[in-house]
Amino acid sequence: MTRRVVVTGMGGVCATGANVAEFWENSKKGVCGVTRRTIGPADDLAVTAPVAPVDGFESRLAELGRDAQRADRFAQFAIAAADEAFADSGATIDEALSARTAVIIGTGIGGQMTSDQSYFTMIRQGRRPHPLSILKIIPNAPASHLAIRFGARGPAFAISSACASGAHSIGVCADLIRSGAAEQGFAGAAEAILTYGALTAWKVMHIMSDELCRPFSKNRKGLVIGEGAGVLFLEEYERARRRGARIHAEIVGFGMNADGKDMINPDVNGAASAMKLALNDIRIADPGAVYVNAHGTGTLLNDPTETKAIRETFGADADKLIVSSTKSMHGHLLGAAGGIEAIAAIMALKDNVAPPTINLDEPDPACDLDYAPNEAKPRKFDLAVSNSFAFGGLNAVLAFAKV
Repeated sequence: MTRRVVVTGMGGVCATGANVAEFWENSKKGVCGVTRRTIGPADDLAVTAPVAPVDGFESRLAELGRDAQRADRFAQFAIAAADEAFADSGATIDEALSARTAVIIGTGIGGQMTSDQSYFTMIRQGRRPHPLSILKIIPNAPASHLAIRFGARGPAFAISSACASGAHSIGVCADLIRSGAAEQGFAGAAEAILTYGALTAWKVMHIMSDELCRPFSKNRKGLVIGEGAGVLFLEEYERARRRGARIHAEIVGFGMNADGKDMINPDVNGAASAMKLALNDIRIADPGAVYVNAHGTGTLLNDPTETKAIRETFGADADKLIVSSTKSMHGHLLGAAGGIEAIAAIMALKDNVAPPTINLDEPDPACDLDYAPNEAKPRKFDLAVSNSFAFGGLNAVLAFAKV
């Protein structure tokens, strides 16, 4: 018998919420976390751009403890999100479960803040970098911190697949539990790249908006970089049921593949194939009861490509779906996008309401689905799908259902 995997804990932090409850309330209200900031280590090394920062997070570091205070910001986000997810789950990790607890935490880039500061310290100030710089920069830092923090001795590693990192991490962790290699685990991703070096590199690609993020709108101008983390606590269903856990949702599908075509231009066939893989074993009785949390970056190429992929996947039923992009509110968390957006998909399923795509003020004929423009849409959902499509043509799609 195939082992079932369920979500019993959720934790998140981003521009629109310091925790899941705040994030979800603001998502339903259409609160925008985008603001214009000047970021850099010096006046002549600064970049001004619309971003979606996590303000006030520094005030939480004391409660996270000494190890967290010595970590890079992206790992600090992961620690805060994992603490919330574990507390939410009500689970325990005793000696027997320790070796059966996985920690799969992804990131697109890793400790970019430490990296930027190290180069500035060496080149501009002529000083050596912090002695823990390497431990702060490495992409596996969050996974290692969480394994130490919770005494988890099972599979623990980072997945780095650009903007699909979070979804890949959740799907792979679920597969480890489904196969019997683990009984429970932390899964998600974290990112913190609001630095001079990273933002300058993104700006010269000419895919960043110079104002708001407007997914699926005809007047969209590109993405807005955000930061934060989204972490789920996953368990084997029978174990969770026996201990009386509150189950948020079941992971009923996971599809992943590669376009194998281009580093930048997304491919309709690759995205559609990943969605079909995630939905392969699912009987959809009512397409109108399906919510899709779109990758929805607000870039010229991604939005119509994703629209076509959804149409290829669902056919004529695509017009019955509600699709929305929460990136319009919290920005693009890059590697962490799949983590925070999985939470949005699960909450839409639980609360029976689709969060809106805000800033959608001019319909694009090439983007012709129901994107819940500017206002949340109540509807009874049976299935929620979360899309993550990354640079390099790497795709990961998750499907969640009620239990």
